[in-house]
Amino acid sequence: MLSRLSVRSLALVSSVSVEFCPGFNAITGETGAGKSVLMGALGLLLGARADASAVRHGADRADIAAVFSLSGRAHDAVAALLDEAGLPAMEDGELFVRRSVKAAGGGSVSVNDAPASAGFLRRLGAVLIDLHGPHDHQSLLSPAAQLALLDAYAGEPVSRARVAYDAAYAAWREAAARLADLSGEIEDLPGQLDLLRYRVKEIEEAALEEGEEEKLRAEQKIAGAAARILELAQSAVWSLSEGESNALGFLQPARKACEELSGLLPEAADWGARAARLGEDIVSLSGDIARAADRIEADPARLAWLEERLALYADLRRKYGGETADVIAAGEKARARLEALESREERRRAAEKDVRAARAEAEKAAAALGKARRAAAAPLAEDVMRATKELGFADGRFRVALAETAEPGPTGRDAAEFLFSANVGEGERPLKDIASSGEISRVALGLKAVLAAVDEIPILVFDEIDANVGGETAKAVGKKLAEVAKARQVIAITHLAPVAARAGAHYAVSKHVEDGRTVTRIARVEGEARVEEMTRILGGETADGEARKLAEALLRGN
Repeated sequence: MLSRLSVRSLALVSSVSVEFCPGFNAITGETGAGKSVLMGALGLLLGARADASAVRHGADRADIAAVFSLSGRAHDAVAALLDEAGLPAMEDGELFVRRSVKAAGGGSVSVNDAPASAGFLRRLGAVLIDLHGPHDHQSLLSPAAQLALLDAYAGEPVSRARVAYDAAYAAWREAAARLADLSGEIEDLPGQLDLLRYRVKEIEEAALEEGEEEKLRAEQKIAGAAARILELAQSAVWSLSEGESNALGFLQPARKACEELSGLLPEAADWGARAARLGEDIVSLSGDIARAADRIEADPARLAWLEERLALYADLRRKYGGETADVIAAGEKARARLEALESREERRRAAEKDVRAARAEAEKAAAALGKARRAAAAPLAEDVMRATKELGFADGRFRVALAETAEPGPTGRDAAEFLFSANVGEGERPLKDIASSGEISRVALGLKAVLAAVDEIPILVFDEIDANVGGETAKAVGKKLAEVAKARQVIAITHLAPVAARAGAHYAVSKHVEDGRTVTRIARVEGEARVEEMTRILGGETADGEARKLAEALLRGN
């Protein structure tokens, strides 16, 4: 429910705050007292376009604030919107909405004290409030909303059919998307195929291996210096152990001398052993050099192959990536793309077959959904006609027109439109084409009464729903509003006492002059104050007191 509405510096309103109640809330007041300002304030909270000229003269801005107390489905719907928009969650089910309109232009919006947009207010309004009257928030005028209301009225049969259709429709759209991808024009397809085949062949024939390039570089370094390596190795071996004047030969006399000295000098005890080890090291080193030299081949052909292989690695890395792994990955990607393009026509034909089958299933499900809707259309029309007759349309006719669309869509293959005629001899017209806002509001009230059990919007606001009616019709309107208010909060601006008498909470709007300026006030009237307001609505006090007696009687009857 809308718990509180506060308005400051908007048109005639200097500052008012209204605490609304659950159930049926009636607002009355003389013409021009400022009732429409309250509706305008609500419209701004629903995201209506802000007009700087509405700011009260002399004020720098107008402020409108509201507190909504939510539970059940309305709470869950709003909580989901807040989460999606990244706005603060509600605490204890309370939603705080504020909007400011600056006299200089512009303004601000906040939801739960966090900045928001007018667009987000419109999304909130769509799940919170249905406002009926000379405003732009009349959800019943939307064909999509009318189809949704028909579905809600139909209940389980349409719900089951809709679940089946949604699955079939999703499968069809998915298949169609795959076909579209396969059917799209590919620029220079023959050229792409040739290029991909060349890449695959070039990379596969190269037979690259990770780590091979490093091994090849090491081998190339040795092969490139093979002649010099052999020359140096031979010289080293000759000088160490094999030449006429080799190091090993020169060491032998020194070793014998050290062995003899080891027996003569205490400090020479290990000299002989050390000299022997030097000889062993020379022999070992000479052997290592000789064996290494035996493995070296000064083969120009091998060197040329190494250089060619390394050049191939460098060329492929330059073309396809900085590392060998990148080149190998490029080859795999090219092969996958080549296979996809070469098999494209075959897959396209298979996709066409899938689309035909999926569309057939979607159309079959759409037909079942349409059948369930048509079964509910006539009963809904009959229930609404009964309700509207009670609201003063004795000759009114209501019909749900269902037409089949050319293609299945997200909601099926049905387009719904609510048609209404208020008088004999007049053709049925779409609700959006009804000129009188009072007529639209009363038809909306009839619909809401019928759909009260299934409609999820928790707050209904009616602006002068009783325009141009009186007598028994006024009583019927009041009764119907009270009936609808059993399931949700209703706020209605009315000029008729029989309607106001049915309200659980009654608010009077009045104009006053303060400090030379006109201001609007609104206050809840109870007890004697309510009798006086009802008497005013009925024409004011008379000498015989009949208006007051009637006011008291109406309130007693409520």
